Amino acid sequence: MRYRFSLAFAAVFAMFPLGRAVAQVGESGYSLPLALALKAATTAIATCASNGYPVSAVVVDTAGIKKLEARGDHSTVHTTTSAYRKAYTVVTFGPIFRFDTSSAFATFAAKNPNGAALAALPDIAPLAGGVAIKAGDEIVAALGVSGSSGGDKDEACAQDGVASIKQELPHSR
Repeated sequence: MRYRFSLAFAAVFAMFPLGRAVAQVGESGYSLPLALALKAATTAIATCASNGYPVSAVVVDTAGIKKLEARGDHSTVHTTTSAYRKAYTVVTFGPIFRFDTSSAFATFAAKNPNGAALAALPDIAPLAGGVAIKAGDEIVAALGVSGSSGGDKDEACAQDGVASIKQELPHSR
């Protein structure tokens, strides 16, 4: 009898929305459309490829969930994981510490006494290559790129990807 009550209680509880605890959109309610995520990622991959760097790109939403993962031609297997971690770092720490790139977090972590502890958290990467996608001043997603011969090159390609959609984002004109 107790087991049936627990199942019934769980079923009733599941019908109620959990509100912000499961929200995957920012304060404004804006969610980056897949078409823009695809355009940013493919632009970043193409930019790096034109410079001889086979990279992968990952776009994550504000909850850190992958919106898009694209493995560029000839990029190696680990590049998608690294690109994800760079983007995740930006969407999870960027709003808190006020930075728009994972390289800014790397600098912050290197100078902060608590930086090593922050960098050791799951899926955090204090490496260049992640860039915020912003609607106005709000981070609404992030693009991570990995696979070039240096994070600065990854980040330049990510910047190009984000720039390619900037005019299509709300409040960015």
